[in-house]
Amino acid sequence: MSLSHPPVPATMVAATVPAPGGPDAIRFETLSVPQPGPGDILVRVLACGVNRPDVMQRKGLYPPPPGAHPGLGLEVAGIVAACGEPLPGQTMLEVGARVCALTNGGGYAEYALVPAAQSLPWPDGFNAVEAAALPETFFTVWSNLFMPAFPAPGARVLIHGGSSGIGTAAIQLVRSFGGIPYVTAGTAEKCALCEKLGAIAINYREEDFAERLRELTDKKGVNIILDMVGGGYLERNLRSLSTDGRLVIIALQSGSKAPDADLTRIMTQRLTITGSALRKRSPEAKAQIAQQLQQHAWPLLASGEITPLIHTILPLSQAAQAHEEMESGNHSGKIILTTEESPQS
Repeated sequence: MSLSHPPVPATMVAATVPAPGGPDAIRFETLSVPQPGPGDILVRVLACGVNRPDVMQRKGLYPPPPGAHPGLGLEVAGIVAACGEPLPGQTMLEVGARVCALTNGGGYAEYALVPAAQSLPWPDGFNAVEAAALPETFFTVWSNLFMPAFPAPGARVLIHGGSSGIGTAAIQLVRSFGGIPYVTAGTAEKCALCEKLGAIAINYREEDFAERLRELTDKKGVNIILDMVGGGYLERNLRSLSTDGRLVIIALQSGSKAPDADLTRIMTQRLTITGSALRKRSPEAKAQIAQQLQQHAWPLLASGEITPLIHTILPLSQAAQAHEEMESGNHSGKIILTTEESPQS
């Protein structure tokens, strides 16, 4: 669906981080609205997602890759305001189209420049807040669990951080495609939430998840682990994998060092360890992920079989508060910022 669009203004309000620091390091400035180049679209932002990489970037621990926008914000939902010239073989979206998109930075703003190939239509029935909860999370989960190949039917998948935006999306996708999701979470309430979504939950504060998984899987272990914790979990992750299992590391919340890990298991059980950072992937790789999501995941979102979990909705001006909430670890699901327009637009 396309909507009429007002003229694009010369300036906009956008979040900046002049110097690394805490949440109060976020400032808002009036900047020029960027102009779309070949293959780009300019999105009038209605809502944008808050993600842990934003927090790490604000602290100075996750600098944007070369050529990326230096601003915070990796996912947006809004209205196409202008289009650049199409790349060879590319069909550009119409001005007024409702899109959500994986940005290369700069999503915390009234307008964001996005490669058109990294944008997707809002799933049927979605509003801007719901659509903004999708790109970073679903691109991450899909590329790490479903590419290059879907897990086999009945695959046992352990998802650390089960109540996070990534975790709640992964639970639903794994179940929808015939897998068995196991998760770790840190409170009884978060475990209950994950179980409601269809996962088998382990409270990592009360149990050794590796030992509990041995019991739950009759000592078989899990086929795949999606890990955002990092070094502190490596030894237990290796113990939790089945023969020919795969460990996918997507974040290092407990650090990059892995003491006391028995690497013999990697050889004797033919384990595979991989890692990825979505923001550094090529435009072609991101476009391929978007195409697969539209084909395989978007129909499930439109039907209601899968739905993003929204924890908090705040105005863009409260981005610092959103970062505080993210760092507290008390959230379950996505934290979304909205611009002045209604998130129901």
